[in-house]
Amino acid sequence: MLEQPAVFGAELRRSRLAAGLTLTEFAASVHYSKGQVSKVETGRKKPSVEFARLCDAALGTGGALTALVPADGLPLVPPEPGEPGDKAGAKMRRRRLPKGTVPDTDRVPPNRRQVMAVGAATVLGLGPAAGAARAVEAPSALDADSGPVASCRALFDQYRHLGQVTAPGVLLPALAEQTRSFRDLAHRSGPRTKAALLNLTSRYAEFAGWMAQEAGDDAAALRWTEHAVELADAAGDHDLAAYSLVRRGLISYYQGDAADAIALADSARSSRLPARVRGLATQQLAQGHALAGNHSTCLRHLDRARELLAADRPDPALPVLGASHLPDPITVITGWCLVDLGRPREAAALLDKACAALPPQALRTQARYGVRRALAHTLAGEVEHACSIVRPLLPAAWNSDSATIRLDLRRLARALGRFRAVPAVAEVSPAITAALHSHAG
Repeated sequence: MLEQPAVFGAELRRSRLAAGLTLTEFAASVHYSKGQVSKVETGRKKPSVEFARLCDAALGTGGALTALVPADGLPLVPPEPGEPGDKAGAKMRRRRLPKGTVPDTDRVPPNRRQVMAVGAATVLGLGPAAGAARAVEAPSALDADSGPVASCRALFDQYRHLGQVTAPGVLLPALAEQTRSFRDLAHRSGPRTKAALLNLTSRYAEFAGWMAQEAGDDAAALRWTEHAVELADAAGDHDLAAYSLVRRGLISYYQGDAADAIALADSARSSRLPARVRGLATQQLAQGHALAGNHSTCLRHLDRARELLAADRPDPALPVLGASHLPDPITVITGWCLVDLGRPREAAALLDKACAALPPQALRTQARYGVRRALAHTLAGEVEHACSIVRPLLPAAWNSDSATIRLDLRRLARALGRFRAVPAVAEVSPAITAALHSHAG
């Protein structure tokens, strides 16, 4: 590790000279000062992953320089023994339940912080599904009455809306209670209603997994995702198992593990799967290749993902898998990937277009992609414009208390730190620091 800056610097200098670029020309192309690049080349300054990606793009070295720099993703909370997440293989290990068996949600309880947040969830009107549970008078009547199923479905949409405007720590205990309540309701229902409720409940558990990841607890995210698979299996829906690999791949992506993200996503692209699952897996595969610096492979998979998602015919009875607030998901993800590929100017152009089309009420989504848009403009040297983009997004970033949004905020803070003399940077930096140390909820 001590030799890494010197090795990177020597390889950077060799590649720069091979490309016929002077130090001044190269520094201008990556929007770093000549002095900063010189310090990296001579091993006096440690390169960042961000810098390495820009160098790879400018020199056409195909990710070779980025591979010399350790990734700086989110920390992983170690999984408990026997839980998924130990990277023993790409397939998620899970116990197969007998058909019709209802899994036990009590084995994935909320943590102490989540329990303390139950009071806030109650204020929001998100307590246990007591009303739905009281509706179970005669199980036989439920087979002909879709009331509980419709209530479960409608309530999920409300949770998804709240997920855009509140912190995951507030939402998690309520989601845990709803998962238990609807699981119990399914257990007391007739066969047809039971299957429908279990399928919907699996989406509650999957959403809880996403909220756990947003709260920065990857181990809990993996446990909730595994539980979602068990609930779906009990309902006879085995496609969620493949989608769970996509969710695990996203965790690996945010940890900076491109190889694992690629392997997991590639495992979820069987032709027997629905078009949406294959499309989301292919999209995740593209993001993994972007992280690895594979430009042409990334764009090829994005084109295929667009085709698959366009062919999707969603079941209106079930919540859509994946992001639900992106009018044009592949355009925004292409812009996202181009940042990882060290092509910020191209990324900024796409993200400008995509962010303008985001729903105004989707505050978490606006913060997520808006912060990356600001990062793209910063890396492209458009610092003042980047500050004007991120400034109105910071309240939503603070309130969302999102570990994944903070990851890009940290990258943005580091990138802006090279321009401290710019007045706009001096003005916005304290607010960025506050958002990075948020404890909403």
